[in-house]
Amino acid sequence: MSERIWTAGLIVIGDEILSGRTQDRNIAALAIWLEREGIRLAEVRIVPDDRARIVQAVRACQDAFDYLFTTGGIGPTHDDITVDAVAEALDVPVVVHPRAKEMLEAYYAARGTLVTEARLRMARVPQGAELIENRASGAPGIRCGNLFLLAGIPAVAAQMLEALAGTLEGGARMRSQTIGCWGAESEVADLLAACANDHPACTIGSYPFLKDGRGAANFVLRSTDEAALAACRADLEARLREAGKEPEAAGL
Repeated sequence: MSERIWTAGLIVIGDEILSGRTQDRNIAALAIWLEREGIRLAEVRIVPDDRARIVQAVRACQDAFDYLFTTGGIGPTHDDITVDAVAEALDVPVVVHPRAKEMLEAYYAARGTLVTEARLRMARVPQGAELIENRASGAPGIRCGNLFLLAGIPAVAAQMLEALAGTLEGGARMRSQTIGCWGAESEVADLLAACANDHPACTIGSYPFLKDGRGAANFVLRSTDEAALAACRADLEARLREAGKEPEAAGL
């Protein structure tokens, strides 16, 4: 029986991402965090601050993966519409979560200020939601079953993921090793395909680049099975040497 693979999808929300004004850093951070939890990031969608588009994306993705994450759009301004869109997608009303309100009141009171109507927007959740702790800014993330609403600010999203660590069911952790060699990727394409075919428990990704004016490629081997990964690496290194390509032990 093949091992159960747990997957996650991510919806990145924000006009600023699509316009290029802001460069997303949450995709890589979430992918790394998920792999530590034994979950694979299987798909990423980037959508604008448009309620209908967010609703469509959530409905399309929620049942496609074991977990679905969103980043962005849960702040205090008028264009932070993720909560409203997710509530519509789930067909539930938006409510003020009493514990979230208390958390915000305590956070701002400690800083000598009050919770304004704008700040209170960060206590709004789809009905039935749970909160995700956030020590960075006081405003919590939101969990609706297998759906997780995270902040768009990377440092804040990281705090929310830290609070979720160890709480999600996942499978075996994905492991990886990297080797590389000088030369054009096309020169080793056939042997890479043959090696991948002979080691079905592993995947081999090839990533070409130029360095000092010379062509080279890194090969990333990934598997949840350490023994299979080691065997695949040894085989690939042997094939590269046979082809006259000395493998670099730590990649290039």
